Amino acid sequence: MKPFRAISWSPGKRALRFVDQRELPARELVRDVTSIDDVIDAIRTLAIRGAPAIGVAAAIGLTVAVRRTARGDVRKLRELLPWYGTQLIAARPTAVNLSWAIKRMLVRATTAADDVLLQSLCDEADNILAEDIASCAAIGANGAPLIHEGASILTHCNAGALATAGIGTALAPIYIAHERGIRLKVYACETRPLRQGARLTAWELSRAGIEVTVLPDSAAASLLRDGAIDMVIVGADRIVRNGDVANKIGTYPLALAAHAHHVPFYVAAPISTFDRATPVGASVTIEHRSAKELGRLPRDVYVWNPAFDITPRRFVTSYITDVGVKASTMSSFAKFRATI
Repeated sequence: MKPFRAISWSPGKRALRFVDQRELPARELVRDVTSIDDVIDAIRTLAIRGAPAIGVAAAIGLTVAVRRTARGDVRKLRELLPWYGTQLIAARPTAVNLSWAIKRMLVRATTAADDVLLQSLCDEADNILAEDIASCAAIGANGAPLIHEGASILTHCNAGALATAGIGTALAPIYIAHERGIRLKVYACETRPLRQGARLTAWELSRAGIEVTVLPDSAAASLLRDGAIDMVIVGADRIVRNGDVANKIGTYPLALAAHAHHVPFYVAAPISTFDRATPVGASVTIEHRSAKELGRLPRDVYVWNPAFDITPRRFVTSYITDVGVKASTMSSFAKFRATI
């Protein structure tokens, strides 16, 4: 796999640098932003997307934005931090990594002396960045043994390097298995309405030399019925206390079809995506997107366009995490939850 970083600091840590995912696959455009409005816009418009990537971007973006606005005034910087943090969290409420990263940054700020406040923010953003890179590698190493020679893997949306600071979550085991010489192929759901699977996952995998086939979301159940798929691996934007999974819209019907046809359904995510504060999936705030994303429609029609859906724990075979593969049975998941 040719290495690339979807999220990083710019040289000298003066800006948040990211690959603009709105432009892919037509062109690889790298942007630098420093203002809070530009950081929020990048997250809200999906120039930056993927739960771990959003968390890393928020940490770096918060740091560069308050530095730019406060201009050395520590009192002003402390006033801006919670306000900017609130705005960032509101940009995309479903992905828990966003609020998790902002809360970490604010806690770090409360314990830092005025003369090292900005450096402390930089250090914490660095920690979040490095932890995500390491957790992606661990997810890949833990999940790769599940992939056998000649495996056909179905995935949904994009949970690869573009969605993280590292090599991805759902795609990480695929990348590691490929590097180990395991022959495999991937089926990527197109993922309506913004086609993250067709535009982003297919771009990533083909770039890495991995065989990939794109299919319409509505064709996935037939593929599973026909016995063409050995396993499904998806990412997650939030995994709540009872194990329910919030992920890109279309994940739930995949889980239902996989369950009906006895195909393992794996959810790959770092510990930072597990939300112990939210009891069940029904409690998750689901973001709704603009009707314009569905294309040109007749006038005066209603649109229901949720960005995410909830997959109940009972349809998940196991969670592939940075601390191991954890079974989804109630007793096993309860033991695992108690450790995080």
